[in-house]
Amino acid sequence: MSQRSERRGIHVDQSELLCKKGCGYYGNAAWQGLCSKCWREEYQRARQKQIQEDWALAEKLQREEEAAYASSHGSQSQSPAQPSQSQSSLAPFSKFEEKKTNEKTRKVTTVKKFFSPSSRTAPKKVSEKDRGDEERERGEKFQGRRESHGETLLRDLKGIFTQNWEMSSTTEALVSRLRESHEGKSHSPSFTRQPSLETDRVSREFVDFLKNLQKPGRDIHKQSRGFIESMANKKDLGADELSECVQDFYQNMSDRLMSHFKGSSEKVERVMDQVEKYIMTRLYKSVFCPETTDDEKKDLATQHRIRALHWVTIQMLCVPVDEEIPEVADNVVKAITDIIEMDSKRVPRDKLSCITSCSKHIFNAIKVTKKEPASADDFLPTLIYIVLKANPPRLQSNIQYITRFCNPSRLMTGEDGYYFTNLCCAVAFIEKLDAQSLNLSPEDFERYMSGQVSPRRQDDADSWTHPSSSVNPLISQLHHNLDMLSTLEKRQQQVLDGALILQTELNEWQDSVTQEVQEILEKFPLEIKPRASAIDAENVENDRLPPPLQPQVFAG
Repeated sequence: MSQRSERRGIHVDQSELLCKKGCGYYGNAAWQGLCSKCWREEYQRARQKQIQEDWALAEKLQREEEAAYASSHGSQSQSPAQPSQSQSSLAPFSKFEEKKTNEKTRKVTTVKKFFSPSSRTAPKKVSEKDRGDEERERGEKFQGRRESHGETLLRDLKGIFTQNWEMSSTTEALVSRLRESHEGKSHSPSFTRQPSLETDRVSREFVDFLKNLQKPGRDIHKQSRGFIESMANKKDLGADELSECVQDFYQNMSDRLMSHFKGSSEKVERVMDQVEKYIMTRLYKSVFCPETTDDEKKDLATQHRIRALHWVTIQMLCVPVDEEIPEVADNVVKAITDIIEMDSKRVPRDKLSCITSCSKHIFNAIKVTKKEPASADDFLPTLIYIVLKANPPRLQSNIQYITRFCNPSRLMTGEDGYYFTNLCCAVAFIEKLDAQSLNLSPEDFERYMSGQVSPRRQDDADSWTHPSSSVNPLISQLHHNLDMLSTLEKRQQQVLDGALILQTELNEWQDSVTQEVQEILEKFPLEIKPRASAIDAENVENDRLPPPLQPQVFAG
């Protein structure tokens, strides 16, 4: 019991949410604690290093092949009078070259797959007759007239990796290279299928928005459509390569808009929001949870983990929220609804808006409970509790989708970036949740996780009948509701009893009034006299009466 009483809560220093490079922006667990800017720089350096290593490997293979060919050609020139011996020596050379080619193909596959999906196709099979003709032709020609496989590979690498300074970025060079390699090739079914109603609506809104920009709007629309078409040829690329292409497009578009609007960041941000909405709505089905990643596997693992933690209570997480308050309960329900609704959105910005709305409802619930503004130390445990109660669908896929394809400026700064970083911390905490995090003994934690016992069984049997029990909130809520129903029933009975008493009193009052009136009538009977006639109506001697007096006037 002493261990339970010493609850310390969940505390995360705000500095842990920032980039590990110390740039001041928010970091992300998916980027190894770095912000999007520092992560791209690290990724570019690692990728450039890999490219240099692959280039060095290609040059080494070329030199080895040239040396092997030179030694074979030298042995052929020393014995020109022995054609049969020369032909017999070509056979082992052919086997040597075939073996060498297979080895080179296996080693440089990792280089080719970054740039051209067509390079993954299997090489064409060559018949023995064609190979023999080729060997004879190779023996007749001079070394300078022959282009080896290594030279071809090196030339292709130079064409791919050489900087084209007339283009705005390396991505455009790759796009043009891929476009050339895919001429006449059918597009991905995900890009050629009929657009949905939402896609049509977003496209119309995007066109209507760009009409106000006139000429820049036409250029933006043209570049956006061209980028979507170029992405159709990259269906076989990995998620990181797709993310790199989208982020490069965002950066190039932002730079051009910044020069056009002369540094007006508000206008640039407004246009970039529309560009992101248009592009990601069109690309959503092909880039969300792609088959080349293990996002779906992570989603299932996270869902199973959250289901296994169904026994975790508010008290274990030290959540400062009282759900018995109606306003607090309403905010909790809204927060759960928002975090679940995130999966129905297509645009990364809309998904971030759901996270922001959920976080604001959490802050309101804490404020109503504590009757003071909430702190960051109160927010994170409550967010963890909301995620455990909601168990949002495809949580890992949505986080990865936002990380890969959202406008990086939103994730590095502002309230959207702060709330998203806290959500990533909450998910990481749930994945690493252990007995120490909940102030439990390892034995109790394992029994709870295995489902052998439940926390409510650790208290005495009276806890089942007391609504104030803090062990099982469901049972407590049930007893609380029963008490409320019992109270309402008593109040209703009181109202019914009062109505009956009132009706009885009214009947008694009516009887008493009737009795009093009857007694008065009996004591003082009412005599009804006939109607009085007019004055002198019965006087028959009117004619004998003197005439009425008349005024008289006397002359003075």
